Amino acid sequence: MTDFTMNVGDDGVAIITWDVADKSMNVLRVSAFAELDACIDEVLSNDAIKGAVITSGKDSFAGGMDLNVLGSIREEAGDEPAQALFDFTMNGHNFLRKIERAGMDPKTNKGGKPIASALPGTALGIGLELPLATHRIFAADNPKAKIGLPEIMVGIFPGMGGTTRFVRKMGAMGASPFLLQGKLVDPKKAKMAGIIDEVVDDPVAAAREWVLSATDKDILKPWDAKGYKMPGGEPYHPAGFMTFVGANAMVNGNTWGVYPAAKALLSAVYEGAMVPFDTALKIEARWFVNVLMNPSSSAMIQSLFINKEALEKGANRPDVPDQRVKKVGVLGAGMMGAGIALVSAKAGMDVVLIDTNQDAADRGKAYSETFMDKGIKRKKATPEQKEAMLAKINATTDLNALSDVDLIIEAVFEDPGVKAEMTKKVEAIIPEDAIFASNTSTLPITGLAQASVRREQFIGIHFFSPVEKMMLVEIIKGNETGPRAVAKALDYVRQIKKTPIVVNDERFFYANRCIIPYINEGVMMAGEGVAPQLLDHAAQLLGFPVGPIQLVDETSLDLGAKIAKATMEAMGDAYPKSVADDVTFWMVDEGRLGRKAKAGFFNYDEAGKRLGYWKGFGDKFPQLDEQPELTEVQHRLIFPQVLEAVRALEANVLEDIREGDVGAILGWGFMPWSGGPFSWLDIVGAPWAAEQCDKLTEKFGERFTCPPLLREMAAKNQTFYGRFGPAAKTAA
Repeated sequence: MTDFTMNVGDDGVAIITWDVADKSMNVLRVSAFAELDACIDEVLSNDAIKGAVITSGKDSFAGGMDLNVLGSIREEAGDEPAQALFDFTMNGHNFLRKIERAGMDPKTNKGGKPIASALPGTALGIGLELPLATHRIFAADNPKAKIGLPEIMVGIFPGMGGTTRFVRKMGAMGASPFLLQGKLVDPKKAKMAGIIDEVVDDPVAAAREWVLSATDKDILKPWDAKGYKMPGGEPYHPAGFMTFVGANAMVNGNTWGVYPAAKALLSAVYEGAMVPFDTALKIEARWFVNVLMNPSSSAMIQSLFINKEALEKGANRPDVPDQRVKKVGVLGAGMMGAGIALVSAKAGMDVVLIDTNQDAADRGKAYSETFMDKGIKRKKATPEQKEAMLAKINATTDLNALSDVDLIIEAVFEDPGVKAEMTKKVEAIIPEDAIFASNTSTLPITGLAQASVRREQFIGIHFFSPVEKMMLVEIIKGNETGPRAVAKALDYVRQIKKTPIVVNDERFFYANRCIIPYINEGVMMAGEGVAPQLLDHAAQLLGFPVGPIQLVDETSLDLGAKIAKATMEAMGDAYPKSVADDVTFWMVDEGRLGRKAKAGFFNYDEAGKRLGYWKGFGDKFPQLDEQPELTEVQHRLIFPQVLEAVRALEANVLEDIREGDVGAILGWGFMPWSGGPFSWLDIVGAPWAAEQCDKLTEKFGERFTCPPLLREMAAKNQTFYGRFGPAAKTAA
């Protein structure tokens, strides 16, 4: 079985087709390099072949490199992993350069054979770097196709020539959104940006025609021609100098210096822009290997690519028949219910959106209308698509409209009594085999399931707000939840194109049990006199999207107070009271509830824009004259989250550490560069983490006590992925 096949037509044009049989989208595997290399050698050496077109046998062109390859190369290299990765990368550069030069005479730049690319659809990563090395890129007029280099999103950067070629094609300024932000565009926008050359109805036919008419001048890349000048200017050119100064400021402003790939990419661009093309490729390769050898890169690839993809494909799905959802009932048309209705209808499901009065139900449906109007304005949707989607949402007060749904998602007021009443009413109407899910964020599913007559069909599906933007969905198994309910929830999440994690039931589940201590520790430190600015910036310097003070304003302080009071009631004397409660309750009493009240830890204008930290907080909780060290503040913010993740694993709330890592990054933005709490512990080492726990416990209290599991692993110098990862489970 081969990934690349070649057929030569009567006109002398070779059509090289990429088609990975066991994948829905082409990915480049090590073995495929040799196959494509053999095809190119045949094209260049056979006088009967006039040129070639590289295309795909699928609806898309390619999704990129199989990132497992990079890990296997490093593991198989023994004592010289960097050299092995560099050699692998340079072999790729040399091969793509062979395509680019296409047999041209090195002195005259003549005599080469034209090689074009024909992209039927999406082309990402190496799936775009390969076409960039060909002489002309033709793409189908497919508005759903995505073109770009998204490597930065998983902790690396385009290392197979994409960085060097993009900058030389478009200039540093033009290339920056695609390289530094992983921007993806449709074919027409890719042509406007200068990434591809032609958008046509039949890219293979157009490419074949071009190959037959191409001249020596047509196949010579600008950077190989005499007198080439980089668009926008080289780094030492006045215009180029300003570009690179601005790019450096932008990178550090956006990343706070914690993402090694962004800094390495900028270095590769800057250094590569001052030397000949082939030297620039070597510089790119060296910086690429530098990033691959950084443990952050491995952690991000592991969590944001390998683990995330495995979970989305159903790594932990029970072995039951397909449970695809056809019709979903959503109880409650507030912000969460409206968002759930939106993503469900957008995925093609029929939706019954229920509320106690028709006006509320209509407002819930109007949320989808507003969303589609914004999409139309940005040209991401059409009026016809809007009409079709809205037609799928039946906003009503009539519970009988739920008589033929196969999934219920309850998103009513966060009160066990209200939820129990709705459960009983709805279960009397829905089909016997329908699954009932609660969108509760904190209430134990096992307790809520007591109101159900079919507890094996009762489950939690916890969305994060706003539903349409947040990629994580937490699925919670109650003590009596059956495998079909789990499969139904997973299949539904797959339909709405989000990432699921499955956890066992316990108060706060997984995400909230980790994020609440993070917020509490920040609020506690503020109450102790640590400057709110220091707290937020300390978190951002760790890679968190927002600090704990800003986050609590966004989520609202009255919600925090409500959770604290409910937890106090549930835990009784065991509840660990702290300064965080004093701060939260006082702020609520003062009416400073956060952004929604336009008054919290921050002041806001009428539009809800932050105007700066509220100075009045310091009158009640004066700031310390001597502020703590940055590292101490950061440890106090990191460890409450990480230790709760370990405790969740100990308590079997988490059954798979991959879900713990992916859930942390997607759910609340836990230091993406680290790969998640378990990956971070593997980077710093269990012995060091246990030692820090002891120091923090001695100085700040029992909440930092080292969990027994972490203590045991520290004594044995074990890693979490070594002990609990997929490979360890397979070996066991």
